Amino acid sequence: GVEVGPQPQGVARADVLDKMRKIVKHGLDFVQLFNEGKEFPPCTIEVFKIMEKVDYPRNKNGEIIAIIHPKLQDQDWQPLKNGDPQFLTLDGEVIPYQGDCTVYPTFINEAAYYEKKQAFVKTEKIKLTAKHLRLSVS
Repeated sequence: GVEVGPQPQGVARADVLDKMRKIVKHGLDFVQLFNEGKEFPPCTIEVFKIMEKVDYPRNKNGEIIAIIHPKLQDQDWQPLKNGDPQFLTLDGEVIPYQGDCTVYPTFINEAAYYEKKQAFVKTEKIKLTAKHLRLSVS
């Protein structure tokens, strides 16, 4: 499966559809080249590994008492460091991120995740290395 976004639920966006088509085409090109015996050299890529889901601050009744801080909004995949603004209470108080390492939030303030009690997902940036790849013919 391929999920490309973000985009609002129930909305078809031409730019997002174009990105999805390009991703699928690259995947099919890879399969074709692999099946033709092309050798792919080793490579290293950066990826984002999910660490944990972060909920909105809530009161004792389970009601949300703070929203995503404007400096965090629309900053998916950007570094969030200790002390950076994370939430903003309805009274205007800033709730900073408190962590011992830089994280890379994603799915920030996505409408589909409110019911799942998820303000965003913390990820860490890691490097993956792949060995060379070639179809072995028997």
